[in-house]
Amino acid sequence: MNKRDMLDYERIYLDNGATLIAGIDEAGRGPLAGPVVAACVIMPLDTLIEGVNDSKKLSAKMREKLYALIVEKAISYAVAEVDNSVIDEINILNATKQAMLAAVQKLSVKPDILLIDAVKLNTDIKMCPIISGDALSYSIAAASILAKVHRDRLMLEYAKEYSQYGMDKHKGYGTAEHIEALKTYGATPIHRKSFIKNFIEVK
Repeated sequence: MNKRDMLDYERIYLDNGATLIAGIDEAGRGPLAGPVVAACVIMPLDTLIEGVNDSKKLSAKMREKLYALIVEKAISYAVAEVDNSVIDEINILNATKQAMLAAVQKLSVKPDILLIDAVKLNTDIKMCPIISGDALSYSIAAASILAKVHRDRLMLEYAKEYSQYGMDKHKGYGTAEHIEALKTYGATPIHRKSFIKNFIEVK
C-alpha cells in the first residue's frame, strides 16, 4: 500500500477540520510472558516518513530506524505498559484497553480524533476503529512501530535476566523453544499464568 493510501482515513478527518489526529496500537497481546504495550502518536501529516507501515511487515533493523524518526518528528507521542500480573487479573483485552487509554492520557496535547486498531476505549475523544488499522493508516502504523520497538527492548532486557528461556529470540511468544523451557525450568515472574496453564501447572 502506498503512502497516499495510508492517509485515506486521516484525510477524512483533515477535510472535516481536525488538526490533531492520533494513531494508537499495541504490541504483545499474544505472548506467554511480558507486558502488553500500547503507543499513541500524533504525527505531522504534511511530510511523511518513508517506510512507515505495519510493524509486523518490517525488519527489526527497519523498525528501530523508523522508531527514531517517529520520535524525532512526532507532535506528541506516549507509550504505556500493563504487566503480566494485571493481564492475569483483568484479561488481555481489558489490559490492552488500559494500556491504550494510559498512552492517550500521557500525550502532551489532546487529539481531535483517535484512529485505533479495532478496539473501543472509554474516552470522550472521538474514535475511529479500523480493522487491520496498522496496515491501513499511517498514524496507526507509526504507533505500531513505537509499541513494537518499546516492547522488544523490554524483552531483550528480560532475556538477560532469564537467559535460559530465549526471550531475545521469541520476545515471550509461545514458540516450541519457549514452551520447552517453560516445562524444564517452570514459570518466571513475568510469565502470564492465565496464558501458560495449558503447558504447565501454575500456582
